[in-house]
Amino acid sequence: MKKATIQLETLTCPSCVLKVENAVKAVEGVEKESVNVMFNASKVKFDFDEAKLSVEAVEKAITSVGYEVKKSSVKAR
Repeated sequence: MKKATIQLETLTCPSCVLKVENAVKAVEGVEKESVNVMFNASKVKFDFDEAKLSVEAVEKAITSVGYEVKKSSVKAR
């Protein structure tokens, strides 16, 4: 498992948080309980199985619901 942090464009409302959270949780290989969208910081943190997906797959899921990804970082858990 790896831990990822994705910096997003500024989140403007609580429904933005839900949209991003649901998009990330829908990606196969993301540990759903680990998903944490931080409204004030405009970041999403989550754990994922690097054997099943790359962080780019999660970035695509976020951009597909209309949010811009600024940068990503991945660390060993």
